[in-house]
Formats: sequence, C-alpha cells, structure tokens
Amino acid sequence: MGKPASRFTPLALIAAGALAATGFQPLALWPFTLAALAFLIDRIGQARKARGAGLAGWLFGLGYFTLGNNWIATAFTYQAAMPAWLGWIAVVLLAIYLAVYPALAAFLAKWLARRFKAALVPALAGCWILSEYLRATLFTGFAWNPLAMVTLGSFARPGLALIAPWTGTYALSGVVVLLAGIWLMAWHTAKAGRLYAAAVTVAVPVALMLLPGHGKGGEGHLAYTLVQPNIGQDTINDPSLYEGQFQGIARLSLPRRPGSTRIVLWPEGGLPDYLRPGYPQFFYNATTFAADPAMARARIGRVIGQGSLLLTGATDLVIEGGDVTAARNVVTALGADGAIRGSYAKAHLVPYGEYLPMRTWLAPLGLSRLVSGSLDFLPGPGPRTLDMGPHGKVGVQICYEIIFSGQVADRAHRPDYIFNPSNDGWFGAWGPPQHLAQARMRAIEEGLPVLRATTTGISAVIDADGVVRQSVPRITAGSLDGLVPPAHAVTLFARLGNRLAFAWVLLLIGASLVVARRRGGR
Repeated sequence: MGKPASRFTPLALIAAGALAATGFQPLALWPFTLAALAFLIDRIGQARKARGAGLAGWLFGLGYFTLGNNWIATAFTYQAAMPAWLGWIAVVLLAIYLAVYPALAAFLAKWLARRFKAALVPALAGCWILSEYLRATLFTGFAWNPLAMVTLGSFARPGLALIAPWTGTYALSGVVVLLAGIWLMAWHTAKAGRLYAAAVTVAVPVALMLLPGHGKGGEGHLAYTLVQPNIGQDTINDPSLYEGQFQGIARLSLPRRPGSTRIVLWPEGGLPDYLRPGYPQFFYNATTFAADPAMARARIGRVIGQGSLLLTGATDLVIEGGDVTAARNVVTALGADGAIRGSYAKAHLVPYGEYLPMRTWLAPLGLSRLVSGSLDFLPGPGPRTLDMGPHGKVGVQICYEIIFSGQVADRAHRPDYIFNPSNDGWFGAWGPPQHLAQARMRAIEEGLPVLRATTTGISAVIDADGVVRQSVPRITAGSLDGLVPPAHAVTLFARLGNRLAFAWVLLLIGASLVVARRRGGR
C-alpha cells in the first residue's frame, strides 16, 4: 500500500510543475526540471490508484503550463477588443486543458504498474511520449514546449538534443523522464546512506545533458541577407507608418557588395503591400506605394538587386463573387524583376490568432482574434518545397508551424534549408526564446538548416546541428549576411517522422513489462 498523501501535496505538485517549466527558455534551469519530475514520479509511485496518479499529473501540468505559457497573456495587451487582464485567465484556462495530457500519462503509467507490475519509470516515459504526441495533434494541436526542449543547451552547444535525429522530439521527452527517474533513484540511494553511489548516479544525467556539440560544420554556397526590421506589435498595423517601415527594411536589405546575388529574407508581417493584382482598390490604397501592386513589386525588386531573390511574409486575399471573403498568410518569392516566382500558404493556423473558431457563436459574445483584422485566414495544403533554381530548394514554415515535430518538411521533395519567417512581437519576453529553441530542435531532427527572420527578434541562422551561427537579439533592428549552412544526410527521423516516436513508446513500455517479469521470476 502507498503512504497517505500529505494534505500539502496538491500545492506541492502545482509548484513542482511550475519549477519544471523553468527548464525552458529563457531561464533554461534544466536541473530544476529533472528534480521536479523526480518529485512527480515519486508522487505517482505513492498513489494508491491510477486515478490518484492522474490527479497528480494534472496538478503538475497546471503549474507547468501556466508558467511555461505565460507569454500568451502578453497577446491580450495588443487587443483593444478584450481587456488585458483576460490574458491571465486565458493562460490558466489553457493550462487546465493542457494538464489533461500529463494526467493521462500518469494515469496510464500507474495503471500499467498496478495491472501488470510494470516498472513505473520506463512506463511513464513511454506514456509521456504518447501524451505529447496527442497534445500536438488533437483539436488542431498545441505542441508548444514539449519536455524535450529542456535538453537544448546554449546557442553554440545543442546538448542532449543532439540525439533527436534518432528519437524525435516526443521520444526525447521520454528520455528526460528517464533521467528524472535516475535522479529519484539517486535520492533514495542517498537516503539509504550510500552517498558515493548517489553522487555517481546524479552525475549520469548531468553528463548526458551537457553533451558537447559536434563543432562548427562546413559552409554552404548560397548567399543570404536576413533582415529583422524591429517593427513593434503596437505599430505594425498603423497605415501612417507603413512607408517608414518599408524604408527601414529596405535599408537593411541593400547588398553589401554591388552586384552580389543573394536570397533576401524578410519576416512575417514585415511587408504591408498586397503583391497580387485583382483585389478591390481599397486594399491597395491602404498600403505603401502608389496603390499599385506591380509598382510595389518593382520597387522591391530594385531593393534586392539584379539576380537576387526575396522571400517575404505577405498576405494574399481570397476573392469570391467579387468580394473579399478570407485571406491567406503566405511567403511570396519575388525576383529582381518584380515577378512572383512562387508562394507558400501557411497550413497550421493559430486558433484565435488567425481565425476565430466557432465565429457564429463567439463573435456575438464580443470575442475576437488576438491580432488585428476581421478576415479569417484559410489554411494552405501543408509542407511544400519551393525550387528557387540557383537559390536552392527552400521549405517554408511560417511562425507557429515550426513547433510541430515531423510536420515541417516535404519528405518527398527534401529542401536544402527551411525558412521560418515569424512575427513574435506579441509573444512577450518568454515566447521568442522558446520559439527559437523549437526551431533549433526542428533543425536537429531533420538535419536541415533553419533561417529564421522575425519582426522584433530573435532572428537567427541555425545549422543542421542546432547551433546558432548568427543572431539578432530582441528589440533590435539588424541584418545578417552569410552563406546558408549545408544540410546533413537524411536523418532517421526525417525518414520515419513520428513513427519513430511510437517505436520508442513500444520499446519503453515493453522494457517496463520485461523488468516486471524478471522481478516476478525471482
């Protein structure tokens, strides 16, 4: 029988969950994550029934997601239709829902331990992988801050995340649970008076978390100029500032050497012009240049220079029956002649950010999207590779899309690099470094460099090992010039995607049952 739970356990579990979230960026206090998870594992082990274990997981998740997603509250400060204080209510309500997933992992692990005498730690690791996959998939998915993100080291050192090509992100989260289980074992070893053995046991996860990097890889041959214009969320939608914003991003985009050919990368939200013809004139009148899309494109072509190519975030409108009915969040490829060379439409849209779910019910209640505009965005078809000829094959993931493990590259047409334009201006102080960390994890999983251009930061060039080669910090205007880092050979994860995560689920739960059988045979 398990020991009776302390009446302080619920608060302790919420606090432990919040402590675990300090392992994410910008704090990166991963030892606290392992210690907090070890506490959760201990509570699950002492629960009498699976239901009690599930409650422990839910309380832990409540603290974990409330602190980890605190940046969401900042979005409400830019929304005039709803009060800013509603932001914290939204954070807690979201955490109440998201905590269901660690609750599910804890419930299933305890059920396996009781029903089949399975070893708790590997069972929980396998169930945690499954719960994170479900969290990233159900109800459009919310894959922000999987537990694996605490394994990323500094910009120059990816740490334990270097094994992601063989695990994927969700299975790497299961590895973190295993490491926390090792620390719990060290705690029990220390309580038994075997301090030397406990110290050695503690050192194992530490050594793994601090894995050295591969060192700086080679250089590619595609030249780039990546621009961060520092256009704040409070001014980005002010038409009176559009022309000045364009002039600022244009200055940052000028070639360092006359006649050089490059890929020029502009962020999501960095260009107010509508680039395609055929829209009602009203929309062109509200942009920057001569109310003429052809002239706007020609002006942009002159900025980037002969032989160069621009990839920029933009908005395309959807016309039905002569009326504008919706929009698409796109990346448009423009040549120096002003011709549109290709485009990609964002597939994984942000609920309440780019569209209002259940609009006919929620709009009458005064609820609206968290960003300006009344038009809902429509999704694109999913990962696509744009063949830009001498400028390489580019995969595009706009903003939030980069967080979805296994969904960022067209596996049938592997790109040379991924372009991730974003507007992180409404993500607060914690959101941008967390977003960047997830872009780094995608680079490691897929073995592809990621070039990330944002309006306010953090913009970065990430190589295929997850090393940040160059970056522009938050709230800074700047540009980066260099050569796109080379891709690695196709990784195991790039071949199998999240089928690899399910293989790890089977491996870990199978191992937990094997341990149980061996114990029973003694």
